[in-house]
Amino acid sequence: MKILVTGGAGFMGSHIVDAYLKEGHQVAVVDNLSRGKRENVAKEANFYPVNIRDQEKLDQVFRAEKPEILNHHAAQIDLRKSVDDPASDAATNIIGSVNLFELALKYSLRKIIFASTGGALYGEQEHFPADEKHPLRPLSPYGIAKAAAELYLFYYQAVQSIESVILRYSNVYGPRQDPFGEAGVVAIFAEKLWHNTAPTINGPGDQTRDFVYVGDVVDANILALKEGINGAFNIATGKESSVNQIYKALAKVIGVEIDPVYGPAKKGEQLRSVLDPALAKKVLGWEPNVDLKEGLKLTAEFFKPKA
Repeated sequence: MKILVTGGAGFMGSHIVDAYLKEGHQVAVVDNLSRGKRENVAKEANFYPVNIRDQEKLDQVFRAEKPEILNHHAAQIDLRKSVDDPASDAATNIIGSVNLFELALKYSLRKIIFASTGGALYGEQEHFPADEKHPLRPLSPYGIAKAAAELYLFYYQAVQSIESVILRYSNVYGPRQDPFGEAGVVAIFAEKLWHNTAPTINGPGDQTRDFVYVGDVVDANILALKEGINGAFNIATGKESSVNQIYKALAKVIGVEIDPVYGPAKKGEQLRSVLDPALAKKVLGWEPNVDLKEGLKLTAEFFKPKA
């Protein structure tokens, strides 16, 4: 199949591009390189340095590539930035997404796969783990924008007959994650610890997340290509770990003893988040295969300074 991956130079997107190519698909990548890296993109993929807010240039890409599938991972992912500048966040995560969805309609694409979020959508949970029927109560503009994009996809599916698979990720971690941003504590911790520098933990560190390895996320994106599958699915482990636990486990893997620095909690960040992946197993046939211990080891090895 011909697949267009937005955000394909980024952390998750580049792994997905690699997997699609390995499966024998033709892949094109759209990424403005605001966070992604050109070297992450396999040479077999056609690359377009385009911002998803630029509909005219996107139209040129769709016209040239004639994709059958849109895999949409491009996004403004920094929760703190979304709180500081909601309009900019919405311009990328809502308007940019609608630009793509309209082009998917114009060029008669068969399916849209959308990278959404679980924790930021559900907010402070009523029950644990949260399934897909949990009320949506986002506490940040980032979460609100993802919810809006999901609603647009419901419209395009119900009214315009474009299949859509929404993957609601828990906290994804692994090789190629940005260790210098605000998101991605595993990468940030690993980078700091390898350089014997104390990382900063926002809040007390007892806030919990459901950490899922990027390789497992890739598997979900492959399974989402199946014809006839629609809907929203949690892509998670169903297990929660505190930020303090992650820090201690990584420090042990790397072999250092450094106390972290504790700073103020982030605004709009929930205290506890863990998702139920049962529906993804039932419908997609997906389940996580990499446990936390192994995933942290693989991630730490990626960030180890080269000799």
